[in-house]
Amino acid sequence: MFVDKAKISIRAGKGGNGAVAFHREKYVASGGPDGGDGGDGGNIVLVPDPSMSTLMDFRYKRKYTAQNGSDGSGKRCSGKRGEDLIIKVPVGTVVRDAQSGAIMADMSTGESFIAAKGGKGGWGNSHFATPTRQAPRFAKAGLPGIEREIILELKLLADVGLVGFPNVGKSTLLSVVSKARPKIANYHFTTLSPNLGVVYVSEGSSFVMADIPGIIEGASQGAGLGHDFLRHIDRCRLIVHVVDVSGIEGRDPVEDFDTINRELEEYSPELASRPMIVAANKCDVADDEQVSRLAQYAEKLGIPFYRISAATHEGVRELTLAIASKLSQLPPIVTYEPDFVETADNLDNSEPDIVEEDGCWYISGGWIDRLVENINFSDYESRMYFDRVLRDRGIFSRLEELGVQEGDTVDVCGAQFEYRH
Repeated sequence: MFVDKAKISIRAGKGGNGAVAFHREKYVASGGPDGGDGGDGGNIVLVPDPSMSTLMDFRYKRKYTAQNGSDGSGKRCSGKRGEDLIIKVPVGTVVRDAQSGAIMADMSTGESFIAAKGGKGGWGNSHFATPTRQAPRFAKAGLPGIEREIILELKLLADVGLVGFPNVGKSTLLSVVSKARPKIANYHFTTLSPNLGVVYVSEGSSFVMADIPGIIEGASQGAGLGHDFLRHIDRCRLIVHVVDVSGIEGRDPVEDFDTINRELEEYSPELASRPMIVAANKCDVADDEQVSRLAQYAEKLGIPFYRISAATHEGVRELTLAIASKLSQLPPIVTYEPDFVETADNLDNSEPDIVEEDGCWYISGGWIDRLVENINFSDYESRMYFDRVLRDRGIFSRLEELGVQEGDTVDVCGAQFEYRH
């Protein structure tokens, strides 16, 4: 099965906690704090893999988590850094942030991309020693890693895209000019997924051609298969519009040509403005009048026109040379510039919630969750720091506005205290 779009959840590793420890050595009095730092959490890294051609691997596995960093320990020993989680994706995958839809990376350059950074490890208590605080009994907790949902969208890396109604001979043409072997049969929607082939022109000259299936009237709104696969033409530098001029299907070639162009326009005006070549296929069994009508119409629009028969190879070489010549004048394959803005961290800096239930005031959420992780409630200095932060950031004022009374119980993320002015 060809899967070209997937939504996955990723979570980088949490940083390890800093250690609270003191130097212990015979004959060394008051050795001082020597708690080590926690290790950084592992990153989520996307790596383009040329051997992959579909996002099938992400059809069933949707959640990916990197390793957490280890906690610090005594003797100023830092914790081990969490290992990065490597996720392989096909070359040409565009990575988007699921929430905003912004492009995070285009995996067509061959470079890896850190989709989620691991959290920083917390400082051990050795960092907090000062001349007036020589025995700090607190350390910093590690920060959480980035957690988000991303959308992987495969856009094939092809120089040329073959478009046209079903059963006009696109797959046959691809099989003739390249070593690709797509399924070919005389019924509509034989091709159910895009096919790629490398077309050799001459020594040092070649290009990649893609057969885009299933474009019919209404494709830009989801009809047929075209809605799913139109995105694969996005990168193509040149569009070859294959039109059946034989009349076997009972359709008018000029109407077919206009219909497909209209679908391209509705899907993406920029795509519709790409350079195009018209390939009138099945000329070996076509009426000359039909071929001439389409040729005159293409000439009127200023679009190069070629008569071919993919079945008999008539005109195929001339078309191939014309494609190569045109590509030599066009800029390289489109790459997408990221427009996603990464925030400074993955921390929730919102104001905590305060709820009163049965005479107890519960405070949780926002920045206060992280504060509690860094407090050693058995240490006087650490408790005073906690009290000072709550007062400075207006928690006490909010409690008083809500009606807290002297002696009421206040629960801060599970730690309970008796309220005192």
